[in-house]
Amino acid sequence: MKNTIRIIVADDHPSVCLGITSLFSAVPKFSVVGQASDAQSLAECLDAYPCDIIVSDVGMPGLNGESNAISLLRTVLRRRLRPYVIVLTMINHSQMLTGLLQMGVSAIIDKRDAAESLILAVESIGTGQPYLSEHVLDTIGTTDGFPAFRAGVLTRREWEVFQLYAKGMAIHQIAKHLGRSGKTISTQKRSTMRKLGLDTEAQLIEYARQIGLT
Repeated sequence: MKNTIRIIVADDHPSVCLGITSLFSAVPKFSVVGQASDAQSLAECLDAYPCDIIVSDVGMPGLNGESNAISLLRTVLRRRLRPYVIVLTMINHSQMLTGLLQMGVSAIIDKRDAAESLILAVESIGTGQPYLSEHVLDTIGTTDGFPAFRAGVLTRREWEVFQLYAKGMAIHQIAKHLGRSGKTISTQKRSTMRKLGLDTEAQLIEYARQIGLT
C-alpha cells in the first residue's frame, strides 16, 4: 500500500475509538482521518474523508433503525472502488465470522485479542489473504489459511427476513410487512438458516443475540 495509510475508526464505545486511534497514531505511516460511533456517522465519514481502510465494529447502531452495521459494510464492500474493511468484534459464532469473510472483509479482530493484532491486520492488507486474530481462528476452527465455507452470504432479502424474524415477527406478519407470500418468506428463512449453518430455532435466536439483533 501507499506510504501513508488513511484509516477511519468506527465503534459505539468512545473509549474503544480513542484507544484504537492512539494505537494507530504511534505508527508513523498510519493516519486516522475520521472516527464514527454508528453506521450513520460512518457513512458520513466515508463521504467526507477518503480512506484506505475502515476499522469497524459490527454491533453498533445501523442505518434506518437497524441494530448493527452489517448492511452498510455490505454496501461499501460491493463498490467498485472501495476501502478495505477490518472488523473488530466480540462475535464468536463461526458461521457469522466466515460470512463476514465472504462479504469481503480483509481481517477480523476479536476484541479479546492483543491490540497488536490491529497493527498486524493493517499491515497485512493487500496480501490477498485475510488476517484473523487468535480468538477468531479458534472460533472458526482452522489456522491453515482461508477457511472452508459451509454456505453462502445472505442476500438482501434473506437478511431482511432474518432481522424481522429475530425481532419476534411471525412468518405471516413478515409476509404482510414486506409484501411477499408466506411461502416465499418461509423459503427465505430456511435458506438463511442453511447458509448460516443453523439447524434449530434456538440456534437462530442465539445467533441473532450474538450479533445484536435481540
